[in-house]
Amino acid sequence: MASMATGVSFSMTSGIGGGRDDVERVATAGRTTLKLNQKNSLSESTCSFSVMNKYRGSGAIRTVSKAVVDGDEMSKNLKVGLICGGPSAERGISLNSARSVLDHIQGDGISVSCYYIDPDLKAFAISSAQVYSNTPADFDFKLESLAQGFSSLSEFAEHLVSAVDIVFPVIHGRFGEDGGIQELLESHNIPFVGTGSRECIRAFDKYEASLELKELGFMTVPNYLVQGTGVDKSEIAQWFTDNRLDLEMGKVVVKPAKAGSSIGVKVAFGVNDSIKKAIELIVEGIDDRVVVEVFIEDAYEFTAIVLDVGSGSVCHPVVLMPTEVQLQFHGSGDLQENAIFDYRRKYLPTQQVTYHTPPRFPIHVIKSIREEASLIFKKLGLRDFARIDGWYLAPNSNLSSASEKLGGPESGDIIFTDINLISGMEQTSFLFQQASKVGFSHSNILRTVVHRACSRFPHLTWYNYGYSLLLQGSTTQEVSEDVQKVFVIFGGDTSERQVSVMSGTNVWINLQRFVDLNVTPCLLSPSLRNSSGASSNLDNREVWVLPYSVVLRHTAEEVLAACLEAVEPDRALFTSLLQKQVMEDLMDGLKNQSWFAGFDITDELPRNFSLKEWIKHAREAQATVFIAVHGGIGEDGTLQTLLEDEGVSYTGPGVLASRTCMDKVMTSQALSHLSEFGIHTISKDVRRTEDIMHETIPNVWDELISKFQCLTLCVKPAKDGCSTGVARLCSSEDLAVYVQALKDCLLRIPPNTLSKTHGTIEMPNPTPEFLIFEPFVETDEIIVSSKAKQQLSWKGRRRWVEMTVGVIGKCGSMHSLSPSLTVKESGDILSLEEKFQGGTGINLTPPPPTIMSKEALERCKQRIELIAETLGLEGFSRIDAFVHVETGEVLVIEVNTVPGMTPSTVLIQQALAEQPPMYPPQFFRTLLHLATQRVM
Repeated sequence: MASMATGVSFSMTSGIGGGRDDVERVATAGRTTLKLNQKNSLSESTCSFSVMNKYRGSGAIRTVSKAVVDGDEMSKNLKVGLICGGPSAERGISLNSARSVLDHIQGDGISVSCYYIDPDLKAFAISSAQVYSNTPADFDFKLESLAQGFSSLSEFAEHLVSAVDIVFPVIHGRFGEDGGIQELLESHNIPFVGTGSRECIRAFDKYEASLELKELGFMTVPNYLVQGTGVDKSEIAQWFTDNRLDLEMGKVVVKPAKAGSSIGVKVAFGVNDSIKKAIELIVEGIDDRVVVEVFIEDAYEFTAIVLDVGSGSVCHPVVLMPTEVQLQFHGSGDLQENAIFDYRRKYLPTQQVTYHTPPRFPIHVIKSIREEASLIFKKLGLRDFARIDGWYLAPNSNLSSASEKLGGPESGDIIFTDINLISGMEQTSFLFQQASKVGFSHSNILRTVVHRACSRFPHLTWYNYGYSLLLQGSTTQEVSEDVQKVFVIFGGDTSERQVSVMSGTNVWINLQRFVDLNVTPCLLSPSLRNSSGASSNLDNREVWVLPYSVVLRHTAEEVLAACLEAVEPDRALFTSLLQKQVMEDLMDGLKNQSWFAGFDITDELPRNFSLKEWIKHAREAQATVFIAVHGGIGEDGTLQTLLEDEGVSYTGPGVLASRTCMDKVMTSQALSHLSEFGIHTISKDVRRTEDIMHETIPNVWDELISKFQCLTLCVKPAKDGCSTGVARLCSSEDLAVYVQALKDCLLRIPPNTLSKTHGTIEMPNPTPEFLIFEPFVETDEIIVSSKAKQQLSWKGRRRWVEMTVGVIGKCGSMHSLSPSLTVKESGDILSLEEKFQGGTGINLTPPPPTIMSKEALERCKQRIELIAETLGLEGFSRIDAFVHVETGEVLVIEVNTVPGMTPSTVLIQQALAEQPPMYPPQFFRTLLHLATQRVM
């Protein structure tokens, strides 16, 4: 990770690997030059992308001129201070949101400086490279040496006064939405985006907000406030009775009053369980105020983004197209009675939740939701934008007809529950989903928010006016023939298809920034029937070419459903009517803003092809295919073979290398002769899943531990991806539980079901044909802490650590990126969350010198490159291995030829650790260039 004190300036024509000769420079047109200027003084710790920004819609590109052209100043930049982190458990999500804001507002008249607030409320000026970390824990423990710290929040505020024009706070939960950061900024007269401190205090506390809403005449959920651990049992019992809840089993939701929208939310049954869970939240330090509220039955959850399109002191809130949140239940592994839209469902891409934008409600209900949410925004004095959550109550709901004002049993009632002052801004968040349905790109909606905030401050009106001049000078042109076409394909059938959607979306968003690329997102449709994703039934496979708004979903099934909805006449008409109404409401306010250049994307119809037709379409378009399909036909050589047969260039390794690496046994066999070079493989036993299901489990266990001469085993699917179905087994009982989960087709094994502590184990779906068993490799626990006296600790008795390493380049000359040390937060196996969910999972890039010397690290990288050469890798891949910290010897776990490319993937961190660093747009552009150089 680059230090803040390092000056960085590079363009898209710079090479990769710190000037290595084995990878050619990226040849791109001059107009696609990408520069990053990372200055070394505190007041200039700004990371400015001077990129040709463009807005793409309906086959056209609008090119916006740069605000500053090589010293000839057309209009000075607006200096935005982006603040993330904070003390709440949502600080990891805050980092993800900040990354999105940074990606989409920098350049074209805006320069961004990045700041971070740690859990102890100490402020730091950080480089943008740190914003691309997976979690704050990646750098929390080394901030003192890595970043510029401030002695106090007052000193931090004084710095902001001179360093930035306006602050964009992206801190979720405490200190970000409770008025804390806002009060600090107001005390120093610093302009900022969002609601003021007094209004934040009132709206953020869920109990106080409910009282406020009730006072304003809105329907609210009956609730009870628990403060401190001395709960009056008789009082809460009376509350249960008053609300017709059974004292023993009455179902309620227990949640912190001031901890964001997801953290610590639990379901409780009866008085005793409610008290117990409320006290747990208080004792754990999540909050000192806990709300107990009636669990809403027979209702439909929704969330709505409110955008203020007024100017100056005039508030003009418009509610975008709301989203219905539908919880999904699959088999006995999902307990419907305990289901709530919690942290995991909100931020991990699984089929536990589906979003519908717009909701499947009657149109008059959606109209009421929009009207009421807009009124709440205005009455509570909110500013710029917010997200308001609520429920549409069916006539038979346990809370229906509680308010005459909002309808009654015939129309159903609307009830609002949570007000989010700083909505999540991850790439596929509600903000972007809803904005895209009415014509806003990511950049356009965020810049609209910034412009709106600037209009409140007379001394910043120059920015809005100056930007309008830039827009007036911009040009719109049809895509010319010299534009390179790129098809990004993701999805598929494997258990990693949801991560594939995240990867493909991230690649598409990054590549579409280049004006000489025409990038099309494509979904490899999940099969309607159970399929292993292998090469069989290829004739039945479909690929959907997706419009902008349809991409912004979090599961492959959801993207497919959105495609089908879009072409279904009645649903399409319903959506079209809502779009028209929302856009008219928006234009009513935006038409008076000189800086608003219009909506920049259109909601086109998706198109579907058979897989083979789609490949021919790619050939005719002379497109390069960027493969982001994890596992299955995307990683076993099948898709690569089909593309090669048609002469279509594609990213990643070729057919043979893909086929070899997909099979973990073949990978080991291909590397078995490299022991003399310090490269080792793990012994394996491959068994047919069906056979194990019919065998005596204790006998299978005894055979395995006898063969390997070990006490614990690792089990994983033989040909699936790297994240699902991987578990540590310590006894025959553990094996029995695992096999039963496969028999029952469970989607996940709950935490701590097996004998050794572990997190949730996402299970492969469909069931894998073969399983691999191997000895479990023990490593010493690495503890990362932000506490001053225990920053990083590792006993190091075994001297082996787990690492993941990206390799990039041409076949025969692959370059190893800087290895990352993986830190498991719970259990012995990295969970799906820790690998792919932003805000979780710790990766130390590069490994700290207190654990591994520079010399051992170099030897490790040389061996990684030898592995890549032996396997015939090209383009890019990721190698997971255990590494000896003294000798640099490598014990290979597996090789992923289509590694995760999500916004917080470890590959991005490793690319940023290069000299010069490669930021995501350049990284993915480099991979694309390598694909076009492939010799087929």
